[in-house]
Amino acid sequence: MAGADIFSPPIETRADLIDAMARGAKPRADWRIGTEHEKHVFHTDPLRPVAYAGSQGIKALLEGIEKETGWVPFYDGDNIIGLRNHEIAGGISLEPGGQFELSGALQENLHGTAEEMAEHMRVARKVAAPLDIHFLGLGVTPFWSVAEIPAMPKSRYGIMKPYMEKVGTLGTSMMFRSCTIQTNLDFASEADMVKKLRVSVALQPIATALFANSPFVDGKESGYLSYRSHIWLNTDDQRTGMLPFAFDEGFGFEQYADYALDVPMYFVIRDGQYVNVAGESFREFLAGRLPQLPGEKPTVKDWEDHLSTIFPEVRLKQFLEMRGADMGDEKSVTALSAFWVGLLYDDIALEAAWELVKDWSLDDHDMFRREVPRQGLMTPYDRTNVYDIAAQAVGIAEAGLVRRGVLNAKGQDETVHLASLEETISQAKSPAKRWLDLYHTKWGGDLAPIFEAAEL
Repeated sequence: MAGADIFSPPIETRADLIDAMARGAKPRADWRIGTEHEKHVFHTDPLRPVAYAGSQGIKALLEGIEKETGWVPFYDGDNIIGLRNHEIAGGISLEPGGQFELSGALQENLHGTAEEMAEHMRVARKVAAPLDIHFLGLGVTPFWSVAEIPAMPKSRYGIMKPYMEKVGTLGTSMMFRSCTIQTNLDFASEADMVKKLRVSVALQPIATALFANSPFVDGKESGYLSYRSHIWLNTDDQRTGMLPFAFDEGFGFEQYADYALDVPMYFVIRDGQYVNVAGESFREFLAGRLPQLPGEKPTVKDWEDHLSTIFPEVRLKQFLEMRGADMGDEKSVTALSAFWVGLLYDDIALEAAWELVKDWSLDDHDMFRREVPRQGLMTPYDRTNVYDIAAQAVGIAEAGLVRRGVLNAKGQDETVHLASLEETISQAKSPAKRWLDLYHTKWGGDLAPIFEAAEL
């Protein structure tokens, strides 16, 4: 049952807070690749969002995939809200507006990531077709407002939505009409985590530019190449952003824990129910002074839940989560993981990436984060632009993948999964730019064709 309590020891010392992240460290031989992606869902007859209930709803889609795969359903109350594959620890879950998310199983290499994506889409399409449910690979749904998108019956979102409306201007757009790709990667030690985190934070806006794929919103041009990334700039700045303290001397797990302690809470799970503690302090919870649970102190699971409600551009848990990319087509899902694996899982590439970014100031980081959603690869920087930086980063990643030397059955190494990025570099155009070209030429200002063109 979703939300059911899991036995967890109480937090006894500050070390317990740090250990919740530090115990993720593992030797290189055990490093894996986790890829997550969200897809918009829509009906075509007529063109409209998909509701949860009904014979053609999200619930029916989940139940159909359960029958097709044998994956185990989980619930919020009486409502099925996802599926777990216990054999390989993958799963399907729902975002607030019905965005259909695959949390992929841990893969040894990128060939496995691509195969997983292909199989997931094969099953999803097979089950969805009779329901007139289709999947859209864009960073933001191009037509519907938040009010027009049916909400999924998940308790945590009932807590998050009203809080989002208080702390940011576009938080509900993030919840209901955005989709991302996320890559999760391992670290060997605290020092390895620090270097990877710094490189990936600095380069996250570069990934945003490469994968920019949300130039439309509310049926028209948004004014941004990645409107999804712009949304995040206006979503609760206490739990988002570029982690400037990560570049301080002495940064490590303890400093990240201090940061997380000061991020306001959303909820605590007790007796299988979500307790609304939105805006409260985890520090006060540690002291037993949480107003909703007076005298009660948190468990390690409470802390891990809290860490999962923080949304910086790179998130630290027992691994590092890359969070800067718009959702795209199938190849782009694996390409994001290929980009980051090439940069972070090869020592020479990691050092080269650090050389690329080490002299950037915090003001530079902030400028990239704020300007890239609008200007993308053409964002100017120091007599050059983000395109030139992106081309260097893709080259470093490609060399890193070559050195990994992991071949598929056809004898191809992992660089084959960078093809979509190489297309972006060769054209100097992100997917968003290519959609805009079609919109202004072939489509004649009509946005409806994008639902067929960007269908997964």
